[in-house]
Amino acid sequence: MSDLPAGLHGVFRRNDLIFRLGLPAVRELLRAGRLVRYSRTVLIDRGRLLTLPTRAAAALLHVGPRSALTSHTAALLFGCSAADATTIHVVCADDRKLTPRQGLALSRGFFDEDEVLELDGLRTLGLEITIAEMLCTAARPVALACTDQALAALDPPFRANFRAEVAMRLRTRADLRGIRRGEALLGLASGRPESPAESHMLLTLYDAGLPIPALQHSISDIAGRERYRIDFAWEEPRIALEYDGRDAHEDRADQDADLRSRGWVVIRATAADLREPARLVRALRAAFARRRYAA
Repeated sequence: MSDLPAGLHGVFRRNDLIFRLGLPAVRELLRAGRLVRYSRTVLIDRGRLLTLPTRAAAALLHVGPRSALTSHTAALLFGCSAADATTIHVVCADDRKLTPRQGLALSRGFFDEDEVLELDGLRTLGLEITIAEMLCTAARPVALACTDQALAALDPPFRANFRAEVAMRLRTRADLRGIRRGEALLGLASGRPESPAESHMLLTLYDAGLPIPALQHSISDIAGRERYRIDFAWEEPRIALEYDGRDAHEDRADQDADLRSRGWVVIRATAADLREPARLVRALRAAFARRRYAA
């Protein structure tokens, strides 16, 4: 049986592979299950069928040369792990008809070639365009988390320029839907949350109408050495909210006791509070009331 060439992440145009191996060899590889059909014109190495780059490469070859990865798929390639990997998102600059297929989200839209990067050989829209798109169209917690991850990957001096570029992309979008919500989410993004869940928690607080807290607030000792970093802090009323993820913030009873001795109200939240935030919101409003702050 013929060995498969490398291809693009194990993806091949059928005609290219026939030219290289011959039609009988390609048919034999299909019969043996080494190759699977993605479409009439695109074949995939079965051993790489489920990896993101392979699925993205297959989608791009299927859609055609005037296409690029966008939205969740582009965000994942840029390192934004909060994005959804189940569907490959592709934007196409022409209007030729394609058969819809499961696992492919295809949108139509014009883009300049200078807005396209090659990431690991895959045509991908730039990060600023990708984040602007997600802020307007993706689920709000995911969009905010990806924006935070994109900002966190940049050195602090470069974050303002990135935010300005994303804001410009929002203002100049041809599709006006979602722009106002996108601008609001961009205003919340800082790059400071240490997990997508913390981005989601910030959005939960915002949606509840609570004051916006400081994130990763540092508490120092008398010598100026950092002792604690509070996930969400309202410094003037001294209210601290700690998000307890599955693997984070273990054995924090001593820290909570110390913070309380310093005059802080300490409230803990879990993933259950992201699903149903009413308990957490009541606890926070009660804490603000005890400190005689309206919230």
